[in-house]
Amino acid sequence: MTNAGTTVTAELPTPAVRLPRRRGIELTLIVVAVLLSVYGYCAVGLAKSGTVPPGAAGYGAGLGVLALLAHVAVRLRAPYADPLLLPIGVLLNGLGLVLIYRLDLETPGDRAAPTQLVWSTLGVTLFIVVVVALRDHRVLQRYAYVCVAAALVLLTLPVLFPAVNGARIWIRIAGFSIQPGEFAKVLLAIFFAAYLAANRNALAYAGRRVWRLQLPTGRVLGPIVAIWLISVGVLVLERDLGTSLLFFGLFVTLLYVATGRTGWIAVGLLLAALGAVAVGRLEPHVHSRVLDWLHPFASIDAGQGPNQLAQSLFAFAAGGMLGTGLGLGHSIQIGFAAKSDFILATAGEELGLAGLSAIFVLYGLLVERGYRAGLALRDPFGRLLAVGLASIVALQVFVIAGGVTGLIPLTGMAMPFLAQGGSSVVTNWAIVALLIRVSDSARRQYDIEVAA
Repeated sequence: MTNAGTTVTAELPTPAVRLPRRRGIELTLIVVAVLLSVYGYCAVGLAKSGTVPPGAAGYGAGLGVLALLAHVAVRLRAPYADPLLLPIGVLLNGLGLVLIYRLDLETPGDRAAPTQLVWSTLGVTLFIVVVVALRDHRVLQRYAYVCVAAALVLLTLPVLFPAVNGARIWIRIAGFSIQPGEFAKVLLAIFFAAYLAANRNALAYAGRRVWRLQLPTGRVLGPIVAIWLISVGVLVLERDLGTSLLFFGLFVTLLYVATGRTGWIAVGLLLAALGAVAVGRLEPHVHSRVLDWLHPFASIDAGQGPNQLAQSLFAFAAGGMLGTGLGLGHSIQIGFAAKSDFILATAGEELGLAGLSAIFVLYGLLVERGYRAGLALRDPFGRLLAVGLASIVALQVFVIAGGVTGLIPLTGMAMPFLAQGGSSVVTNWAIVALLIRVSDSARRQYDIEVAA
């Protein structure tokens, strides 16, 4: 239009751009993850015997087929999902198999890698089932109370079975064993997310205000606190204090995210400190671990040789910056828990600080992508579920890494994807599948708005 010789051009609205699906990027990263895992497997064989292991081709093919099937499921059923989640899971799982195979060479009578590969196959199968069958994560909100009932049953079952290494956390029948608490943590995360999403306003704004903390009414907060106390109480009776700490951290984190009240973080830290002091003084099994943490070299001074924590510290020290190389370390001297609780020590010794940092970056990316998916969602349940699942991984990594490096007292838990443990690897694949579903919903909602 013209006015006094001046031409004014109306600005047209910038067209919205639909988000790319990025499945090609995911496939490329999966190929890299499989190749790195096969390289590590071959490096172990070359270091120990000077030849490529005879099963290298089969290992690479098996891992590649599993990863490809998982990728196809994501491409067909969750095309908008984050492209980093699945490759990170494949790489961590593949590296875990390499480390367990490397330690198996030191214990010919106790081979764990074949069994771990079977459990990994079951985990990927569960991943595919979840991605294909669960079309909308909000369906899980309907089964919140079913999930919490199943979780409490799973947590209680190990009480009926004998203790293993001082803790009643296993169910062993005819040589077959599972750890029910691993599955219970995902079910409790679903329940916490569903309940807090349904009552978030009452939790944030109702009730009395004490100092700077808004306390909800007992009618609203009571049921979830009761469920948490029952689950933690059962775990204390079973001496599974690592999982107790995980549940407590998950509860406080989701309560903070649901209410936005920073006071819950302070209350959580205070209660955690009081509980840790009480249990550390009153429970003999935990008290011994606290003493080992405070004086890791006391057994050496007493002429009894290094304990597990001391051997772990020696392994990290021997690794230096670049490590001794895969297959060239001595972390097997840690003893019976070298393939489970202390597998991070093998990674630290043979991959060095550089390799250990890369592993922590992978875990950090997995957690960050989970948080990112939760923040992008508009429905409160999906947001809390994504944050809860990502926090489970973050808390596990912190508790385990802190324990084996002497930062905090040691607790018996499995490093996600890396450590020996069938229940753990299956559960971690379920967590990745749920994060895939949530991230798909988060990006899909944007493209639906653009298309409309």
